[in-house]
Amino acid sequence: MPTYLDTHRHIPGLTADALAAAHQRDVEVGETYSVRYVRYWFDEATGRVYCLVEAPSPELAEQVHREAHGLVADEIVPVLEGA
Repeated sequence: MPTYLDTHRHIPGLTADALAAAHQRDVEVGETYSVRYVRYWFDEATGRVYCLVEAPSPELAEQVHREAHGLVADEIVPVLEGA
């Protein structure tokens, strides 16, 4: 399954609790599309968020974000894990 890193450059009012809830919704909605949101990283001060996602396509990863909470990424790039 292809792996992607998506970037949200600024989510206004970002909090750790709200992001945890959004990630949980991604996990739930992702099951419908064979998309698995694996992990995320964030900076509350800047509102920046990175999500690691396994998905058949970047479009399906975006669809899950859109349906789960509406916070679509500014950029989605394919990545490979290093050894």
